[in-house]
Amino acid sequence: MSEIDRAAAVPSALVDGLEYATGRGDSTPLGSRVLYFPVASSTNDIAAKLAMQGTPDGTLVMAGQQTAGRGRGGHTWFSPPGAGLYLSAVLDARQGGAEDWVHTLTLATGVAMAEGLHAASGLPVVIKWPNDLVMAPAGTARGARKLAGILAEAQTDAGVLAHVIVGVGVNIGPAAWPPEISARATSLEEELGRTVDVSLVLGVTLARIGTWVRRLRAGGADVVRGRWQQLAVGATGATVEIAHVDGPRRGVTCGIDGDGALLVRHAAGTERVVGGEVTWL
Repeated sequence: MSEIDRAAAVPSALVDGLEYATGRGDSTPLGSRVLYFPVASSTNDIAAKLAMQGTPDGTLVMAGQQTAGRGRGGHTWFSPPGAGLYLSAVLDARQGGAEDWVHTLTLATGVAMAEGLHAASGLPVVIKWPNDLVMAPAGTARGARKLAGILAEAQTDAGVLAHVIVGVGVNIGPAAWPPEISARATSLEEELGRTVDVSLVLGVTLARIGTWVRRLRAGGADVVRGRWQQLAVGATGATVEIAHVDGPRRGVTCGIDGDGALLVRHAAGTERVVGGEVTWL
């Protein structure tokens, strides 16, 4: 039996959230198909397999626990049972009138998550480039504590971009964080000092993702970038250090470009940072 064949019924605690998100007429077809796994390797990996099998645009893969969850750059995403929301969406890159909308998808998902988590909790959630949702009580990226993360992965067919798998992990409740992330991880319940309605968090964030994807597909990339700048911390005027093979370079952030690359001004000029490690000083 394959891992996909082990899908189970969606837990009752999440049903209301799914019904809210999928029943809204202004969103994309998120939830056209929903698979839930009490334990999964990686929701992104399962979603990618489903995309190759022709699953509908908007398919959602959810898990109560991930044994091989991952974040950007191959980092492990700590996904213990009962402590978070772990889900991935299959989005057909060929849908929509704006051909380049997928290049802004991570930014749009960040905007959606920041808005959704704030609406569900009241917390001042902000975005830390490139794909983290954080609490930043000092108003700076340095020292910010991570609530959620995003991982978007492209899938091609005969050399043509066919799908993008968008994975989201949200820390809902307190957990025994591994030592390497304990100083920079947090959860909604830790920040609020009370329990939260997981179904509400799911429903509101999915609804916002659907709305922003719809806007992107209609040609709203500039609107996405503008809203991202409003919700971001440290993307402008922050001192950072960029890892290079010949040693770190220190500079000052000066926004993002049209594809979402971080712009850093240093002695050698202005550099586009697409990947690699950035340290906020």
